[in-house]
Amino acid sequence: MNAKVAIVTGSGSGIGAATAEILARDGASVLVCDLDADSAASTAARIVSAGGAAMPFQMDVTDAQAHGRAVAEAERVYGGLDIAVNCAGISVGPSKLQHTVQDTELSDWQRILDINVNGVFYGLRAAVPMMIKRGGGSIVNVGSVMSVVARTKLSAYVTSKHAVLGLTKAAALDCAEHGIRVNAVGPGYVDTPLLHYKPAETRHAYAQLHPLGRLAKAGEVAELIAWLCSDKSSFTTGSFYAVDGGYSAV
Repeated sequence: MNAKVAIVTGSGSGIGAATAEILARDGASVLVCDLDADSAASTAARIVSAGGAAMPFQMDVTDAQAHGRAVAEAERVYGGLDIAVNCAGISVGPSKLQHTVQDTELSDWQRILDINVNGVFYGLRAAVPMMIKRGGGSIVNVGSVMSVVARTKLSAYVTSKHAVLGLTKAAALDCAEHGIRVNAVGPGYVDTPLLHYKPAETRHAYAQLHPLGRLAKAGEVAELIAWLCSDKSSFTTGSFYAVDGGYSAV
């Protein structure tokens, strides 16, 4: 992965941060993008202190123009773009957990789709032209186990993650002639800040949904993402990789 340039959204924490750190470990220069500027700076600082190349970039993934600015910054600082990981996403807060489809607030529906679907589309739209200039590239969209299954009272989230899978397949077909590969990963429940607000008994219950009997670690998902970003997966595009401890096999 030497000399490659990567953009990772949502890389201030969780899967995104682990992905940025692993890509940098493998030799990529990384633009660390997050809505929380302090978190982005913290991830970038860890990468630099470990001997890697990284720069923080504050952005809101629901702002289409912000994605263009991120790509321009990657080109300005590192010379182009070879890898894009669209990792930023949200689920629902604790007050929304009991909402069925008929009770879902329109504002919650719109916000989840804006971040989880539009944010991925904007990232693709901004990255592809630069990758065409570079002669190819790899894009990984972070979906969820909920890209292929569903749970009650999560209609907006499930819909958004199914949409990520469809968008990934469509983009892979659009981009294949340019040597750009587009894939998706589907984590199960991961021990990240998205789950930390839940009580211990809830996290334990989530762990038991996986045949492996535990939550995933962010780094376990990030290693798969890094493989998809590398030349080792050079004949892989339009695919979905579950990293869910067997959740979707049940």
